[in-house]
Amino acid sequence: MTPRPSDQTRPPYASPKKKPNGLSPLPAWVEAYFRRTADLRAALRLGALVVWVPLSVGFEACLLLVPGTPKIRWTRVIWGVLCRIIGLQIHVVGQRVGTVGGLKARQRGERPVIYICNHMSWLDVPVLGTILPSVFVAKGDIEKWPIMGLVSQIGRTIFVSRQRSTTGRERDEMIRRMVEGDNLVLFPEGTSSDGSRVLPFMSAFFAIAKLPRLKEGMDKSLLPITFEPGMTPLIQPVSLVYDRLEDLPISRLRRPVFSWYGDMDLGPHVWALLKWKRSRATVLLHEPLDPDMFPSRKALAQAAWKAVSIGAAELRQNRKPTVIKGRFNPATLPANFLPPSVKKAKRILDRTASFFASIRIIRIRL
Repeated sequence: MTPRPSDQTRPPYASPKKKPNGLSPLPAWVEAYFRRTADLRAALRLGALVVWVPLSVGFEACLLLVPGTPKIRWTRVIWGVLCRIIGLQIHVVGQRVGTVGGLKARQRGERPVIYICNHMSWLDVPVLGTILPSVFVAKGDIEKWPIMGLVSQIGRTIFVSRQRSTTGRERDEMIRRMVEGDNLVLFPEGTSSDGSRVLPFMSAFFAIAKLPRLKEGMDKSLLPITFEPGMTPLIQPVSLVYDRLEDLPISRLRRPVFSWYGDMDLGPHVWALLKWKRSRATVLLHEPLDPDMFPSRKALAQAAWKAVSIGAAELRQNRKPTVIKGRFNPATLPANFLPPSVKKAKRILDRTASFFASIRIIRIRL
């Protein structure tokens, strides 16, 4: 019979007073130090958010009374500072189509833009809000949330209930906002996912860009709000992936750090994220799509989904992302999307055209 080893010869992991820890080779005191450091980091960040969000949103509420684009510009500042507070860096690939917008932009012929993106988490809003001058379209349930509902209303979010009885009113509201100078951000998946793939896009979300055609003899009042000729909104597909955590590539096991879906509670998810020191999101901006060049909204939705899905897959695999080519007429794009030489020539031509238009108006008045 083999003699039982004494307490002096028994290995540490076999000691009944000290349970083994196979997940980490670090001593217990080192693990405790890192845990306390992470908790302190999360507490400080949470305190900064508690101070920053009410002050910034309160200032934005005052800007709602100011005409023009200051409220649009300030919203980007709010989201940008929030991302810095939580340690989230944003890496942008590609070029954004569309400017800050505003009523003057529409008057000079700049088309509105609808940014179509995949949806994984509540983090998508601050990330996209930092780089895209736009207004979000969200589910009507968020409007009833205690704090987020008020913040969303001040941020001029458009809420949709997805009920047939309110479809027409919600569609008209989104069209009116774009006509008055806003760009929109849509999540056509309809819900958030775990980030492992892009869910199919619902073609109903593209109804505001691809309005139904009225047959001859039909009453035009069926579409009370429409776009002026040549002012149909452009569609820009956007791929968003959280690809770095503590400067290391994200694996499948680490995606729940960012992804918020299903029945996950928001509070614990936010607290767990705030404990990490650094993270990064990569936003891939594809070339725009012109709805007028597609036969139906289903074809438009499929083209947008293909671009977003391919880009997100490349980012998840840590490959060099590819900007998917779009379908558009270059003459209809905003000047900021064109090459520098073409941009300068277009600016000169636009000013010349506006000059002669003003002379024509003066002659008519005389």
